Amino acid sequence: MVATLEIPERLLEEAMVVTKISSKNEVVVFALENLLKKKPLSNLKKFKGKINLDIDLDSMRGRV
Repeated sequence: MVATLEIPERLLEEAMVVTKISSKNEVVVFALENLLKKKPLSNLKKFKGKINLDIDLDSMRGRV
């Protein structure tokens, strides 16, 4: 798909340096893929501290 986007050049260049990706197209695709991967994880975080699994991790890890 072809799309015209107005992305600040500084932001795009910084993303390319951080990811070591040399193509502007690839860095945008990489960013979108990572955004979509993180969404389900952020949905799970809202359950932190709300579910009691009653698990003894030390026992499971053989530390007892």
